[in-house]
This record gives sequence, C-alpha cells and structure tokens, in this order.
Amino acid sequence: MRKKINRKTTPKVAGGKPLRKNNHEETPNYWNTIQDEVQIDSEKLGKGYKHFLKRRDLLKFIEIIPNWEVYSRGLDAIVLESGKSGRDGVYYHSGVICISAWPKEMDIELNKRYFEDHKDLFKRLGIKYLEKDDFYFCEFTPDQIKAYQLLHILLHELGHHYDRMKTKTKHSTARGEKFAENFAFENEERMWNKYEETFNIVFYKD
Repeated sequence: MRKKINRKTTPKVAGGKPLRKNNHEETPNYWNTIQDEVQIDSEKLGKGYKHFLKRRDLLKFIEIIPNWEVYSRGLDAIVLESGKSGRDGVYYHSGVICISAWPKEMDIELNKRYFEDHKDLFKRLGIKYLEKDDFYFCEFTPDQIKAYQLLHILLHELGHHYDRMKTKTKHSTARGEKFAENFAFENEERMWNKYEETFNIVFYKD
C-alpha cells in the first residue's frame, strides 16, 4: 500500500522566469530553445515507478484533442518524467509539460478532498476504492492509469499552457488551477467517446 499523499499538479515559475530542470548543458534543447514542433521525451524511471503511458499513446491522444493546433501553440515538449512522490504532473513556463511516472504497484491512497473533487471521473473510469478514516484507497488498472494521465493530467497541464499563452506577456498562468481543472474536465467530457473508440476500450456504463 502506498503512503498517503496529496496529489497535485503545479505550474512552476520563480521571479517571473521559467524554471529549468537539470539543464546543465548549453546545447539547444526543448528546455532552452523554441521547437518547430512538440517534442515527446521520456526520462529514466525513478525507483519503484513505471511508465504505463507510452510515447505512442501520447501521439494517438494528441490526434483526437479538439483544437490541438490552438491549444498547443508555443508548446515545446511533453515529457514522461521520472516518478515524483505526490505529483501527477507539472507545467513549466518554458513551454514544457511533464507527466510523472506511476508507482509500479498501481494502487494509491488519495486524500479525501482530491478524491471528492475527481470522484465523477474515477466513477467513469470504474476505479475501485475503499474509504478509510482520512483517505481513499484506490485500485487502478494499467488502462485506468493511462486514461487518467491522458484525459485529466495531460489536459490539465495543457490548460495551464493555453492559459499562459492567452496572456499578454506569456509569462504566467493568469487564471490558475481552477481554469486548468475546468479545461481538463470540459475536454475530457467532449473526448470520452472518441477516447474509448481510439484506444479500443469501454470503462463504465450505468
């Protein structure tokens, strides 16, 4: 059983300048150079983590995102990053989205507020869960992890990017977490049937 955590996605910025991750080289890359097209990269896994989401899944998903050309303008990369405790994903203001690797054991504990905020999505995915004193123990399958990371985490971080690119200075995500969450939920609903068709899976039916 995994240690209880507060799942979160966070746009990173300090002093109005983008933060870079482990960028010690001067050679051009997607952390410091504008790209002609969105790069997809994968980091070495942290101990105890696994990439259930693959590069091919990202490419398939991008193909079905409505208005992708608009939402992704200025986006340089999507990175499958090494596992980070308590983090689902992050948006860096240099135009990079990172999606964290998932624990190998798959099952996780979520604090009650996060679970309740995402309960409708978890229900649609068919997530099995057990309520404890101050958290929910949630059982995920590989397909459920993949769908959650694409339909919510990626869309949430894409919402942060789109929010930043709509500002005049393009230095900050003006409307914050609420905008990104609503962006994810609205597009998830629009894309649900197409996702099931594209990935050849049906999750939950009343």
